[in-house]
Amino acid sequence: MLLAGSPCGPAGLRQYRGCGGRRGCENTGIQVPQELEKGPSAFIPLQEGTLSPISAPSACVPDVPPALEITEWFRHLERLGEAGPISSSPLHTRAQTTKPHWWSCAGSTMEPPRAGSSGEKRRCPYRAGILQEGMESSLRQLLIEAFVSAGRVDNITMVMGLHPQYLSSFWKTQCLLLRMDGPLPYHKRHYIAIMAAARHQCSYLVGLHMGEFLQVGGNPAWLQGLHCAPPKLRNLNEINKLLAHRPWLITKEHIEALLKTGENSWSLAELVQALVLLTHYHSLASFVFGCGINPEEGQDGGQGCWPPPTHSDSSPVFEDSMGGSGARDAMQEVEVLMERMKLLRESQQEEEGVTQEEMETRFEMEKTESLLVAPSDLADHSLQSNVLCFVEDPEFGYKDFTRRGEQAPPTFRAQDYTWEDHGYSLINRLYPDVGQLLDEKFQVVYNLTYNTIAMHCGVDTSMLRRAIWNYVHCVFGIRYDDYDYGEVNQLLERNLKIYIKTVACYPEKTTKRVYTQFWRHFKHSEKVHINLLLLEARMQAALLYALRAVTRYMT
Repeated sequence: MLLAGSPCGPAGLRQYRGCGGRRGCENTGIQVPQELEKGPSAFIPLQEGTLSPISAPSACVPDVPPALEITEWFRHLERLGEAGPISSSPLHTRAQTTKPHWWSCAGSTMEPPRAGSSGEKRRCPYRAGILQEGMESSLRQLLIEAFVSAGRVDNITMVMGLHPQYLSSFWKTQCLLLRMDGPLPYHKRHYIAIMAAARHQCSYLVGLHMGEFLQVGGNPAWLQGLHCAPPKLRNLNEINKLLAHRPWLITKEHIEALLKTGENSWSLAELVQALVLLTHYHSLASFVFGCGINPEEGQDGGQGCWPPPTHSDSSPVFEDSMGGSGARDAMQEVEVLMERMKLLRESQQEEEGVTQEEMETRFEMEKTESLLVAPSDLADHSLQSNVLCFVEDPEFGYKDFTRRGEQAPPTFRAQDYTWEDHGYSLINRLYPDVGQLLDEKFQVVYNLTYNTIAMHCGVDTSMLRRAIWNYVHCVFGIRYDDYDYGEVNQLLERNLKIYIKTVACYPEKTTKRVYTQFWRHFKHSEKVHINLLLLEARMQAALLYALRAVTRYMT
C-alpha cells in the first residue's frame, strides 16, 4: 500500500486531526484535512456534485454504482475518521508475515443498495449520500486497516478511490510487494521503487519511498544518490532503464549478467521480485502524471510533481471552448463514438472474418501511424536534484518501436508468450502469491465497467476497453493475432491516442492540455478509468518482455 506519512510537528497537527498510527501520538483515527485548499489532482477540479466538465444531468442512473466522485469520496473518508480512534494497524510493522484483516474483505463483492423501483426518477445513492449501509461495512474496514498506518489519505488513494473495486486489488498487490514475506529485504524494495520512479522524474513517488526506506531501517547514505548504493542495486540500472523506456531491447544476456556468480549476484527469485517492483512503479508513475496527482502537503520535494504552470496549462483550450459550439462539439464526439461502436458490432456479426494477412497489415499500419501521434506542447520537465541523483543516463528515453529508415526488432506476437500461459506460472513459481494477485489486478481493470459512457447508460464498453488496452500494447510492439486493429482507428480519436501514448511512453511530459483535449464530455472518473487501463496494460507489456528474457535464460 502507498503510505504517505504526515508530519507530527505543530504544522502537521494544525492541518490534521492527529497522527494516525504514528508512534508517540495518542489519536490513531483516520486523519483527513479539515479544509481542502487543493484537491488530490491538478487536472480534476474539487467541487460540489459531479466532477464532469459539463454539468449535464444523466439520462439514467444504473443499478451498479458509477464511479465515486472525489468530493463525496473524501467526505466518506472524513465520516470514517469521525467514528472514533482505531488501534494501530499491522500494516505499519516492518516485517509483515501474516495477511492483514482487510485482505479477505478487499476482494469481496460490495454491493450498494439497489435504487427504488417506484415511478419517480431514480437517483444514484452515491450522488446523494454515497456508500449506504449495503456497502459501508466491508469497505469501512478496508479503509480503516489501510489508512490508519499512514495517518492520512494520500492523493493516489483519493483518485484511485473513484473505482473502489480496483483500489482493493491494487492495495493487496502493493502490500504483498512491499510488506509481506519475499526474497528481498524491505529497505531494498523501497530503494528499487525509488530507482524506478526516478526514471520518469516522478518526485512524488521518489519522496514517498525515501521516507518509507528510512522507516524500515534503510541506510540514509544511500539516499545521497545511486552512486552511494551497494553495487548489487546499482547493477539493476541497465534493466531499470530498458524496462522504463524500451522494454523490447531486454534479452537473456541482461538476465544472465545479473545472475552470474559473484559477490553482487542476484538470485532468480530476488530478480523476479525486482522486475515486478520496477514495472509496478514505472506504471504507477504513469498514473501519477496521467491523473495530475498533486504532491502531499509537507512532502519533501513537493514542488516536483509538476513544473511551474505554462501558458498552455493555465489557459487550456478546453475551458475556452466549452461554451456554445464547443459544448455541442463535445456532445457530438460522444454520439459519434456510440455510433461507431454500434456499426462495428453489426459488421462483426455480418462478416465472415478478416484474414490473418489483413490482420497483420492493419497492425503494421497502426504501429506506423503511432509514430505520428505526439502532442505538440510536451512539458519541459527538468530533473530535480532529489531525483537526478538516482538516474544514470538521463537522456535515455522512449524511442518508437518502429522508425522510418531503421531496423526494428521483430514484433512481439502475444500468442508466442502470453501472460496466462507463461508469465503467470513463472512468477508464481519464483515469487509465490504475487502471480495470482497480478492476474486478479489485470482482470479487474480489464473487465471493470459501469455500463456507462458519458450521459449514456446500459452500454457494453468491452470493445472500447479492449481497444485502449491493445493500443497501449501496440506502442510497445506487442501484437494480438486475433484482434482487428482497424477497431483502434475507429474507436480512439487522435487526441485520445496522443494522451495514451504520452502517459504510457513519456508520462513526465503530460500536460493538463493533453488531458483536457480528449473526451471533453466524459466524466473525470471515466478518464481515471482510462489511466487504470494504461497503468495495467503498460505493466503487463513490460513484464512480458522481461519474463520472456528470464524464460529464455532458463531454457
